[in-house]
Amino acid sequence: MSKKINAFYAQSGGVTAVINASASGVIETARAHRDQIGKVFAGRNGIIGALTEDLIDTSRESASAIAALRSTPSGAFGSCRYKLKSLEENRIEYQRLIDVFKAHNIGYFFYNGGGDSADTCLKVSQLSKKTGYPIQAIHIPKTVDNDLPITDNCPGFGSVAKYIAVSTREASFDVASMAKTSTKVFILEVMGRHAGWIAAAGGMASDEDTPIPVAILFPEIKFDRKKFIKKVKDSIKKFGYCSVVVSEGVRSGNGRFLADQGLKDAFGHAQLGGVAPVVASIIREDLGVKYHWAVADYLQRAARHIASKTDVEQAYATGVSAVQMALAGKNAVMPAIIRSSDQPYRWKIGEAKLTRVANREKMMPRNFITTDGFGITERCRRYLSPLMRGEDYPAYDKNGLPKYARLKNIAVKKKLDESFEI
Repeated sequence: MSKKINAFYAQSGGVTAVINASASGVIETARAHRDQIGKVFAGRNGIIGALTEDLIDTSRESASAIAALRSTPSGAFGSCRYKLKSLEENRIEYQRLIDVFKAHNIGYFFYNGGGDSADTCLKVSQLSKKTGYPIQAIHIPKTVDNDLPITDNCPGFGSVAKYIAVSTREASFDVASMAKTSTKVFILEVMGRHAGWIAAAGGMASDEDTPIPVAILFPEIKFDRKKFIKKVKDSIKKFGYCSVVVSEGVRSGNGRFLADQGLKDAFGHAQLGGVAPVVASIIREDLGVKYHWAVADYLQRAARHIASKTDVEQAYATGVSAVQMALAGKNAVMPAIIRSSDQPYRWKIGEAKLTRVANREKMMPRNFITTDGFGITERCRRYLSPLMRGEDYPAYDKNGLPKYARLKNIAVKKKLDESFEI
């Protein structure tokens, strides 16, 4: 390879309000080290872009466009859900990666995603040892589920938490206004297959200054119909209404997802959805009161207009640190957020080995959930509060809409003759 090695960056899995901030951190830091890094090629639609040699030349973007990514939601280069098998199971895929990397002089691999993406990054990092091709693979943490181990929290989560807390509070004000003669129960379905971090954020809607009856259904707590109905009934009796925040991954006593549709996603996970109407039907059958339900769905992870300032700063910082780690000769590692203090809130970027991150999930600690299983403890509040703190509003246009960056995404000329089918 020549002295100036090129880098590959890609986004994977469900996108977030701040994943592009990490992209901005990677590209801007790489540009600041032009003596060591040539160009940053982005994979169109994640690792698929590497396999199909569908690369985007980020050097064709202006400095202002890359800077604008910091305040733009979703994935600027396209994402994917695609899981690499092991080298032994599918050597053809890895040989293809090597062929593409060689053709474009790529020696740095930055993969921005969650637990499954960490697994992909780990597998790529092993190419050097197993095949002799020099590649340094750094995983950049991202997941709204906040379930990656080692790191204190995951970029993308703080903004979702803020959105859910705000939405729960605002919807509760609405229900409280109408409860006397209309809706008495509002149900909000949020993401979280196995971990209840996002659902927990709904508990932040209520505090000493603004007491709101919120019942949370966590994946970590088995759903007990009788206890749940009693909780809602007691809240209606005391406040006149009740707001319910339910994680998509809530399970019944037999361990089955309440919202299990019997389908699987690309990673083999249960395809969930529709737990809110399930809970609504229980409310109707057992209490007979008027209710409304909503699914936050993509809205919760795309809401850049109300992103947490802490989240934006941490997402950018992990992108910067990923490049610094690569230049320091690191491989198979991930920038991890380390919390040193709650009050005042202090954090720094540390380092986690991918062998300790890939395919592992961090659940809600039991001491973050109240004894009755329907709320969050003060300890949980101390954890969540700084992650949701601060505003980082995007610029707005003359029509009152946020101005988000749309890159040119100019393709790099292909050098390989052979195509590759996914």
